[in-house]
Amino acid sequence: MHAIQRPFKILGLQQIAIGGPSKARLKTLWIDMFGLKLTGNFVSEKENVDEDIAVLGSGPFKVEVDLMQPLDVEKKPRVDEPALNHVGLWVDDLPLAVEWLTQQGVRFAPGGIRKGAAGYDITFLHPKANEQFQISGEGVLIELVQAPAEVIAAFATIAAA
Repeated sequence: MHAIQRPFKILGLQQIAIGGPSKARLKTLWIDMFGLKLTGNFVSEKENVDEDIAVLGSGPFKVEVDLMQPLDVEKKPRVDEPALNHVGLWVDDLPLAVEWLTQQGVRFAPGGIRKGAAGYDITFLHPKANEQFQISGEGVLIELVQAPAEVIAAFATIAAA
């Protein structure tokens, strides 16, 4: 397979989001057993989510572990199905990435680029392809997250080593 020249870089893992019917059980594992630190909470009726934000690591290589439960189990989206809700990837130029990936036939979920729970610009690749856009997350919801300058610089440093 030949190397594709793309006008952006996926830098690294920004987050994983795990859903369950109750955050209490998720927190027992991720906070009490694994020792991650809680750093915030995000609640959105529109997204049907009550989310605790935990972190693994530190500095520009810190990874969020979002522990989510639905506000209403009768409504969609269901953030607990599947349990591994989505993975988030740092990208150095989100608007350029979205433009280029769309031109290549990648399907994005509705909503476009917007502010995410952690305050960064985000968008989601759809987990399923369709006739118009035949490239997707193949069953996985993938969040692209605009990396701040310090994260871009940190990943550039390790890439140069």
